[in-house]
Amino acid sequence: MANRLAGKVAVITGGNSGIGEGTAHLFAQEGAKVVIMARRDDQGKAVEASIRQAGGEATFIACDVGDEAAVNAAVEKAVGTYGGIDILFNNAGGGGRENFPNESSEEFSRVINVNLNGTLYVSQAVWPHMIKAGGGAVVNMSSVAATRGTSPKMHAKFGSTSASYWAAKAGVDAMTRYMAGIGGADKIRVNGVRPGQIMTPGATRGTLTDADGGHHAFEGMFELMQMLEGPGYPLDVANLVLFLVSDESRFITSQIINIDGGTPVKI
Repeated sequence: MANRLAGKVAVITGGNSGIGEGTAHLFAQEGAKVVIMARRDDQGKAVEASIRQAGGEATFIACDVGDEAAVNAAVEKAVGTYGGIDILFNNAGGGGRENFPNESSEEFSRVINVNLNGTLYVSQAVWPHMIKAGGGAVVNMSSVAATRGTSPKMHAKFGSTSASYWAAKAGVDAMTRYMAGIGGADKIRVNGVRPGQIMTPGATRGTLTDADGGHHAFEGMFELMQMLEGPGYPLDVANLVLFLVSDESRFITSQIINIDGGTPVKI
């Protein structure tokens, strides 16, 4: 089925690489006008150019989602460019290098700000435009870290992302359910996705175990837990996000869907 997003305007935060980049391309292929919001100008402009060269429509707007004023300005620019907003993918986020019990308050606050506050800031800015449009669809980026635990042996052997990242993503899950409850009256659906082992630049940066980038520090832990072999890829997540923002999922809201190869250690 083609043109599932024809006539729609979609905002994707963190659309400069990885899952966000893959989703931006897929949305454009399905007919959406895509607004890419990210901090890295060179990468964002490259994604914009690539989509346009393929015949799609895209605009890059530089934005730090952790800066509320910058978010408000970026959303207004997006509306000024395309006239409204129908779809939001709150994809921007990331972890930290420090961890409990030695994670500094500054690092903890930074990670919370990008992942959780950023989701709030962009959603608040976009919300009135979705109401004006008569409805919309929001997908928030969570993680399997929001629901699973780790044993002392697992932590000692494989390590983990920062405690702040786990806390932030659990907050995103709760915010997703809350937003869905508010949005129903205005025909705004809100869902989330919880990726597991997805091969992105962010997942492998600084943790590569071989030169080709096909492995990362947490691979052994995921392979031990997963029901399916191997990693997932950005397009796997992008396909799920596309479904959740399309009319095919018109009766789905307040759901957070795991896309993790079947990781059983979760709620």
